[in-house]
Amino acid sequence: MAITPIIKPLFLPRRKALDKYATQAELLQMHVLKRLLRKAEGTEWGRGHGFASINSYEGFASSSPVNTYEELKLAIDRMRQGEKNVLWPGRVRWYAKSSGTTNDKSKFIPVSREALADTHYAGGRDAVVWYLRNNPHSRIFDGKALILGGSHAPNYNLRNSLVGDLSAILIENINPLVNHVRVPRKETALLADFEVKRDRIAREAIRENVTNLSGVPSWMLSVMNRVLEITGKENLPEVWPGLETFFHGGVAFTPYREQYRRLIPSEKMHYMETYNASEGFFGIQDDPADASMSLMLDYGVFYEFIPMDEIESPAPNVVPLWGVQTGKNYAMLISTSSGLWRYMIGDTVRFTSINPYKFLITGRTKFFINAFGEELIVDNAEKGLAEACRLTGAEVLEYTAAPVFMDGNGKCRHQWLIEFARRPEDMAAFANILDDTLQRVNSDYEAKRHKDITLQPLEIIVARKGLFHDWLASKGKLGGQHKVPRLSNSRTHIEEMLQFNKIV
Repeated sequence: MAITPIIKPLFLPRRKALDKYATQAELLQMHVLKRLLRKAEGTEWGRGHGFASINSYEGFASSSPVNTYEELKLAIDRMRQGEKNVLWPGRVRWYAKSSGTTNDKSKFIPVSREALADTHYAGGRDAVVWYLRNNPHSRIFDGKALILGGSHAPNYNLRNSLVGDLSAILIENINPLVNHVRVPRKETALLADFEVKRDRIAREAIRENVTNLSGVPSWMLSVMNRVLEITGKENLPEVWPGLETFFHGGVAFTPYREQYRRLIPSEKMHYMETYNASEGFFGIQDDPADASMSLMLDYGVFYEFIPMDEIESPAPNVVPLWGVQTGKNYAMLISTSSGLWRYMIGDTVRFTSINPYKFLITGRTKFFINAFGEELIVDNAEKGLAEACRLTGAEVLEYTAAPVFMDGNGKCRHQWLIEFARRPEDMAAFANILDDTLQRVNSDYEAKRHKDITLQPLEIIVARKGLFHDWLASKGKLGGQHKVPRLSNSRTHIEEMLQFNKIV
């Protein structure tokens, strides 16, 4: 029985609401801000910052400081201990465990019940709304969704309070009806051991008619390969003939694109990027012909932005959404229905259009290389690798890069550690194309590379198969939202990985 035509009309009202993004962005965002302020005015944070008397963006910006995790850590820890009405009304029982800060191994991001409904699950709904608009002949609901998740554990042994990957929190709290249209079983999805979980997910999924995938590209690829190992099939459509889309996020899709095309050689396969993080669900690729994403304006998230050239300033010029310009890199601040106030999430974005507001993720405020004034960001790296792969036929599986400040000959350069799914026949040509492309897309890098005066040609070290997997495993970071740090201004990560590269 074809179920999709019956379910599709339920999404039409929301589709009309999303059309307002192009004409009412400021109005929608101000409505969000006022709703957050009214909701939190009786909390400790709200009383301390005068939320009850604030009715404008200017009043909010002048009364509340910009925060990193370090500034909110003590308040969040009190919430984790069970205190009520600290940053958000009532008691917040769920905490998404995210990658750490300079001072801590992990961050614990509060996830309120309001945020689950008005942000995280809303993002999943709207991804489907736009997918159905773009693919009117879809049969996505005629089968099941293969959704990858992490795991969770008790939070300070408090009753009904847990910490874990955001994906695990979403699975734990999802409407029970959804479990009838998803795979794997909840018990399997929440297993902590990724190697065991991967095998069980594959074995459960091959018995189902999977029509869509959701997850982080690197971990989904690992599950897909296990499916093919078990079934002995050449590609995924032989296992799931109805497979039609992959909702992906967490890491850039560029390094994995060719591998997915090889494993899913189907013209009817679609890919849709989403920007969902522990802190919220922020963007959806609503047009398959446009790599940029629409910023989600009416969730429980109010956005602000700091120009990246002012990020180190003691008094940066923070602007609301209606103050951004296209073509500039910004660090993103969020205020959310989980009590994160003017919180610097750590991601950088560049707007490609205004009305509607569409953007690209360009990197992380901490994932960049600027050892010599080159200001290399992840967006530059992805473009360089994509061009090198295109011209040489190579496929990159994972990578990281860091500066070599000075070798034995007094030379400075960037060192790239790359695990290839398909190695280029001419590694020198690959390196030259990568280097040339970086110079073309980044004028600062080009200036530092001029005549090899400051920076010498980049160096590529080929990683053994499974290196990055083994390094993540050593950190207890397999599966879930965990990802390889792409660029680093220090050599801490790459030195650890180089040691692992010697282990066979």
